[in-house]
Amino acid sequence: MAAVEQADIATQDALIVDELIARARTAQAAFENGATQARYDQAALAAAWALMEPTRNEELATLAVATTGLGNVKDKITKNHRKTLGVLRDIKNAKTCGIIKDDPTSGITEIARPVGVVAAVVPSTNPVATPTNNVVNALKCGNAVILSPSPKGVQVCEKLVGYMHIELDKIGADRDLVQMIPAPVSKAKAQRLMEAADLLVVTGSQNNVKRAYSSGTPAIGVGAGNVSVIVDESADLEDAARKITASKTFDNSTSCSSENALIVLDAVFDNFLAALHKAGGRRLDSANDKKLKSALFGGGHLNRALLAQDIDKVIGIADLDVDDADTARFMLIDGEGVGEAYPESGEKLSLVTTLYRARDFDHACQLARDIFQYIGAGHSIGIHTQDDTRAMALGASMPTCRVIVNQAHCFATGGSFDNGMPFSLSMGCGSWGGNSIDENFNHTHLMNITKIVRPIPAREPALDDIFADYWEQFGR
Repeated sequence: MAAVEQADIATQDALIVDELIARARTAQAAFENGATQARYDQAALAAAWALMEPTRNEELATLAVATTGLGNVKDKITKNHRKTLGVLRDIKNAKTCGIIKDDPTSGITEIARPVGVVAAVVPSTNPVATPTNNVVNALKCGNAVILSPSPKGVQVCEKLVGYMHIELDKIGADRDLVQMIPAPVSKAKAQRLMEAADLLVVTGSQNNVKRAYSSGTPAIGVGAGNVSVIVDESADLEDAARKITASKTFDNSTSCSSENALIVLDAVFDNFLAALHKAGGRRLDSANDKKLKSALFGGGHLNRALLAQDIDKVIGIADLDVDDADTARFMLIDGEGVGEAYPESGEKLSLVTTLYRARDFDHACQLARDIFQYIGAGHSIGIHTQDDTRAMALGASMPTCRVIVNQAHCFATGGSFDNGMPFSLSMGCGSWGGNSIDENFNHTHLMNITKIVRPIPAREPALDDIFADYWEQFGR
């Protein structure tokens, strides 16, 4: 393609995105003008119902699998429903409009304000649940939002946004509060959106996260997953095996929180493998282990034909001979090491988990630390144990923002109805993962807070109040 033609296309792409931004700014200004909490809440509920209406949810889940080739319909329906319901629970009574805090002691009143136009870059692994999460949170805080889907996620995103517009019509809200980059999507359009919006929320590839951080626009990016889970000698082995299997196999392992490595203490290794076999995990013999590794990593990168596929397809493509194949749910391959020379130690996004045998808890921690250093720092780690001091030790020593204890990891990390984490599909990984947040992305990240600051009685301390203990110990 000639340089002039490429330049013309880039100019056209920029104009398309600029028009989206202009319309979003107009709609957002009207949305904010004279706003009430009820108005913001109605808009958030409208966007949520666009997906949660059961017939639409099934249609969107089916279309997502058909167009992306990732995951399975049944689990996507569950994910779409539970993730959206969880977000609605979290935001139900949250104040995001007007005065949200008034403290006479400090003399400070806090007023919630929208950030403006939010650009949300969403992945092909969750092309329905993630954008819905982003839109609901954005509208709850009085913002407009523009979605940037992956190339494979365009069709389902169009359908989703269409349903959101139907619901916005019901409440008399402007459709331009929720828009998307039109097909064909391109890096040029996504880049222009990143540069023109007021705030970026980026979930998916680390290349997109890096581009967002370098765009000049404030950005909330999330880090790479590569979850390790430790099983120690005090664990309830059958419970751990059941939960790990449920988590690993959910939506064919599309989640960044799926167990990519199991680190099992030597004292319970054989018994735990027996429990895993009963639950559906299959450790491969040496020959089949090599065949699966070759199929998954043979080209120097993950084989896309195996990503988030049903287990029978994994077995067929890799030509595996698997014991009790009719009840197999995921494969276990042996970890021969950690780092670039051992691709099995990285994220796999498939029904394949790497198995490491640890001499003791200290050795397990070292293996987990090595894996973090390779890929996944900041994201999360899991442990199945009856000794809470070990969970605390992981929290005090590992480069991680979350330690998930005795839970199915992919359900727990992004919020669950039986733990206290906010529901989210985007996990901040702190400085360890190169991110600006260390918590689950949620509505609080999508509003500005203006402080009204009034004078109060002076609280200036004397030097003795500050330095007395220091002077006594070290002198003046």
